[in-house]
Amino acid sequence: MASTDPSDSNPFTRIVNENFRRAADDLDMDDAWRGFLLAPERRFEVKVPIVDDAGELRCFRGYRIVHNTARGPGKGGLRFAPVVDGEEVLALATTMTWKCAVLDLPFGGAKGGMRIDTRDVSQRELQLVSRAFGRELAPIIGPDRDIPAPDMYTNPQIMAWISDAYARRTGDVIPGVITGKPVELGGSKGRDTATATGVVILLREVARRKQLDLEGATVAIQGFGNAGRILSGLLAHECGAKVVAVSDSQGGTYDASGLDLDTVRTAKDDEGTVHGAGGDALTNEELLALDVDVLVPAATEAVLTADNAADVKARILLEAANGPTLPEADEILADAGITVVPDILASGGGVTVSWFEWIQNRSGDRWTEKQVRDRLEKRMRSALDEVWHGDSGGHALRRSAYRLAVSRVWEAEKLRGA
Repeated sequence: MASTDPSDSNPFTRIVNENFRRAADDLDMDDAWRGFLLAPERRFEVKVPIVDDAGELRCFRGYRIVHNTARGPGKGGLRFAPVVDGEEVLALATTMTWKCAVLDLPFGGAKGGMRIDTRDVSQRELQLVSRAFGRELAPIIGPDRDIPAPDMYTNPQIMAWISDAYARRTGDVIPGVITGKPVELGGSKGRDTATATGVVILLREVARRKQLDLEGATVAIQGFGNAGRILSGLLAHECGAKVVAVSDSQGGTYDASGLDLDTVRTAKDDEGTVHGAGGDALTNEELLALDVDVLVPAATEAVLTADNAADVKARILLEAANGPTLPEADEILADAGITVVPDILASGGGVTVSWFEWIQNRSGDRWTEKQVRDRLEKRMRSALDEVWHGDSGGHALRRSAYRLAVSRVWEAEKLRGA
């Protein structure tokens, strides 16, 4: 049943809140605890002014929300995008709480961002904005308090600028205050590919359990940003899978015999889109309905709805994006026997390797790429085992994952004496 809560007006907010409510129902949680666990601990909003290249004053809006720290300091990315607002940041911060909990990481959930179009600023202006935002964040972040990382349209360079701004504002050079940094500044090897690598690890394990041979299996990926782009290569080279379709915001491309991924990457770099690159042009809606073995939504939220869920023909659906499936679509996918690996588990590779970076920074150690990969394999498989055991069938993994995550945070709050 769709929620009538006015706070659920944003589709992503409704997805996050409804999944929590279902877990709370399973756990027989009372209303007081439900309200407590959904409410954020801290909200921070700031205006960030700079003088642009033309000598004019420009002002940007920045946000940081810590949802929960019962299990550890806040953890979550900073996104720079023109649509960033407080409601979206809160939903993302809440998702990070459950993501860290289901992976059993010693973190709570946080998220932040700037309302800025990075295509509309120069590199100098981007550095000014990043450093100014870092100075504003400095009093509220820290390796034992709240640890930002990259997210949509941010990268290691921006993390380096924010980390340096923190050091200059506080006088403390603490690499662990930010993760996702350049390797030369204390970043972890394997962090740039971690989200996609985590998806591949889970797909291999789920495919084994569902008796699907990935050698030659067909895959469609909606989204060709950082995660989708890296994932397409890993699936082809590590798994022998056949990536037959990819897309971005302008549309997609399809070749039943398997796409030439070099051609697709070149088109994305040179023309800004994969639409029709090396194959037949198709829409994002058409990609979701392709007859493939594996479907990976790796773009935006709320793309699978009650109107199109019945068109999905994939055997396995892995959510590399946050919140791609509306609650009413979940029921349709389950009835169709489709195994859905939920976002809070499937996209957990990034925050897991951020945890590895945080450990390395605090210990002064440096891990090899193999050490990072081996540890990521172990953590992702362990989390899948727990979620799969709680479901005992593979068709309601989201409910199992949320139930496990929410129960861990709830128990931590009770033990702390809330």
